[in-house]
Amino acid sequence: MQLNEQKSSITIKRPSTKQVSIGLTNPKSPTNVGAVMRAAGCYQVDQVFYTGKRYELAAKHNKDTLKTDTKNVQQKIPLQGIDNFIDIKSLTENISPNAKIICVDLVEGAIPLPAFVHPDEAIYIFGPEDGTIKQAVIDMADDVVYVPTVGCMNLAASVNVLLYDRLAKSHLQQNKVQQTDNELIRQSRDTNNKVKVKDVTSQ
Repeated sequence: MQLNEQKSSITIKRPSTKQVSIGLTNPKSPTNVGAVMRAAGCYQVDQVFYTGKRYELAAKHNKDTLKTDTKNVQQKIPLQGIDNFIDIKSLTENISPNAKIICVDLVEGAIPLPAFVHPDEAIYIFGPEDGTIKQAVIDMADDVVYVPTVGCMNLAASVNVLLYDRLAKSHLQQNKVQQTDNELIRQSRDTNNKVKVKDVTSQ
């Protein structure tokens, strides 16, 4: 993997509709970042940003960098280092002007995720593994949400839960909940997985 030595130097083609981005606050674990990238691929995120130097330093000394991204999503979805999230919407070539900034962390006064209505376009900013999002970023966010677990999840787990919640609620809005998409299942599952649900109606 090639790390971006010059921050904010990548030009990213903006999708036409419903752009979703992930922001990681000073992550330290290549394993977590790799798992986030895999989640980004599964849930069709457009790009992933990160701040700080810890991930880059760890990645340089870890031969298994992004090993948890077993689908090699980093070859398709940009992973870009930036200086901070305060000015993230000034990256006009990267971020839709309609995107809402959503901070995701255990912050007093935040909205519980089950009650949250996701915007069409969003930048979801997550706190680091061993800290939290800076107050200045919280203050400029459009919304702040938290996952109401007992105890905190790790970074990659939090990203997966947030993105699944977004997917599930979008399916509810589109009345897709009861529709099984076998073609999607066949495309997404492991090559060794050939099992099917028993058809009780044919008995």
